[in-house]
Amino acid sequence: MNTLKALLVTACIAATQLTFAQDKKMPPLDPSPMDMAYYPVMFPYICKVKGEPGTLVARTVYSRPQKKGRPIFGNLVEYGKVWRLGANEATEIEFFRPVTIGGKPVAKGRYTMYAIPTEKNWTIILNRQTDIWGAYKYEQNLDVVRTDIPVTTPDEELEAFTMVFEKAPNGANLLMGWDKTLVSLPIRWSEAAAPVTKNTAGKKKQ
Repeated sequence: MNTLKALLVTACIAATQLTFAQDKKMPPLDPSPMDMAYYPVMFPYICKVKGEPGTLVARTVYSRPQKKGRPIFGNLVEYGKVWRLGANEATEIEFFRPVTIGGKPVAKGRYTMYAIPTEKNWTIILNRQTDIWGAYKYEQNLDVVRTDIPVTTPDEELEAFTMVFEKAPNGANLLMGWDKTLVSLPIRWSEAAAPVTKNTAGKKKQ
C-alpha cells in the first residue's frame, strides 16, 4: 500500500511539473534588439579570439529600433526633446580609460547616453545615472558632459538605428545613424589604444 501511495505521489508531482513547464513561455522576439559596439571594433573576436593586439577603450550597449516606413526625426523622434538614443533601455557607454569629449575630461566608467536631436545638430549627453528605461527619469543635474555635433546625410538610408566606432587621430569617432541622418561623436585620449594589426590570425600567445 505504501508503495502504491508513493507511486501516486510521484505521478502527481511529475504531472504538476509537466503542466508548469508547458505553461512557461519564452517572451516574443524584441522588435528593437539589443546590440553592442566596441572600440577597437569587434574587440572580443579580433583581440580575444584571434589574438591580435589591442586595448579595449569603449563599449556601447543599445537597442536598434527599425524604421518600418515611418518618418523618424522630427516625427517619431521629436526635435528638441531628450531621446534615449535607441529604444527600450537608454543607451549606455563604458570607457575603460579616461577620455575627452567636447573638450571635457570623462573618467573611466559607465554612463548613460542621451541625445537632443534637431534638424542641423544633435546635443549628445553623458549622464551618471545608469540602468534607465527610456528618458523618463532623466536628471540633468547628473550630466557629465554635453556637446553639440552636426548632422550629415548618409549615402544610404538606414533601416535600423546603428552605432559603430571608427578609428580617428588620437582616438575614435562614434557614428550614430538612422533613416537619412548620421552624426559622429569625437572621442579622444592622450595615447591611442594599441592598433589592431592584420596577418596575426592563428598565432598563439607566448
